[in-house]
Amino acid sequence: MKYDLVVIGGGASGMMAAGRAAERGFKVLLLEKKAELGNKLLITGKGRCNITNKEKDYKNFIKVLGENGNFLFKALFNFGPQEVIRFFEKKGLLLKTERGNRVFPQSDKASDVIKVLLEYLKENNVEIQTKAEVKKFEIVKNQITKVVLKNGDSFVAENFLIATGGKSYPGTGSTGDAYKWLQEMGHKIIKPRPALTSIVLDSPWLKELQGLSLKNVNISLWQNNKKVDERFGEALFTHEGMSGPIILDMSAKIGELLEQGQVDLKIDFKPALDYKKLDKRLQRDWQKYYQKSIKNYLKNLLPKSLIPVFIEKLSLNGEDKVEVLRKEDRKALLHLLKEFSLNIVGLTGFNKAIVTVGGVDVSEVDPNTMKSQIISNLYLAGEILDIAGPTGGYNLQIAWSTGYLVGDSLE
Repeated sequence: MKYDLVVIGGGASGMMAAGRAAERGFKVLLLEKKAELGNKLLITGKGRCNITNKEKDYKNFIKVLGENGNFLFKALFNFGPQEVIRFFEKKGLLLKTERGNRVFPQSDKASDVIKVLLEYLKENNVEIQTKAEVKKFEIVKNQITKVVLKNGDSFVAENFLIATGGKSYPGTGSTGDAYKWLQEMGHKIIKPRPALTSIVLDSPWLKELQGLSLKNVNISLWQNNKKVDERFGEALFTHEGMSGPIILDMSAKIGELLEQGQVDLKIDFKPALDYKKLDKRLQRDWQKYYQKSIKNYLKNLLPKSLIPVFIEKLSLNGEDKVEVLRKEDRKALLHLLKEFSLNIVGLTGFNKAIVTVGGVDVSEVDPNTMKSQIISNLYLAGEILDIAGPTGGYNLQIAWSTGYLVGDSLE
């Protein structure tokens, strides 16, 4: 049997592409190597599935995505955040918008998103084969003639879509298989790196700080005594380093910098006050609380678990009274509050990364159709492409937009 489109990969972009192509009347086969479709969708948004970011101006959306953002101009214009919201609501999924314009199912269940997509595939007669692991593609004159599975089955089609994702969370099926296939076809692969992942720190205080959540802090990255990035928001100490929104959003940059040398992270615990204003506050405090013990006074400035760390770094006795502190101690405390420095030794890797940066060079893909410019009947969508966004629904939107554009562009 010959299909109009064979989709390899049953994630967000693959299901959307298959459904849209079939909706337009094409005969579609969807192949997924795992036993179920949408495995990675189940864990997105901590199991709640942040389906998109409710950014009304797609130009702003593109800006957030960085240097490759313009590649998505047509895809977002064609099927952007508002279209995604309408798509799911029209199919009966109740949605809600939370802080940061993040959109979730009202049920807080990623499984409800998958149910909608499975119904979309079913109502448009998409043929689905699970436990269908691809072995190779047969290619003649820059055109795929068939895809061959590891069990020996093969399928012929007019067109093929590779939507296998990157290398993040390999347990869900994203094991980077397609990079080798595509390189053999002649595509350039930008080195894949884990992104939206936690970091590993070299610090003797991680045991004391594990579980500490920081809010309204500013975190900056430094290399060769130069600040190279900074973010404001929330972060979290883990048993091996740090995580949380700020860290996840900077992790791709951190991975890039680590390849060039040492990277330091600095936390500003009081970003609302500059050095001068914070210094004046400390002077007033010390006059007011001069009879308090140093450890009790620090409760006015710091979370409880940070107090012993500060006392040790400042070489103070926490039982001493504030009145014994000198000007040098105040300056040292001021510096720690504004520039608490930690050494980054690495990322936690693909096993815990939410997305992959790197992948197929987008200059080799037609942004108006998502068709390969090297293999004439091949399309590419989702995380396999060298484009990724921050946390907050951006990456799933990339998957929906690129997948839908494939289904919409098929001829």
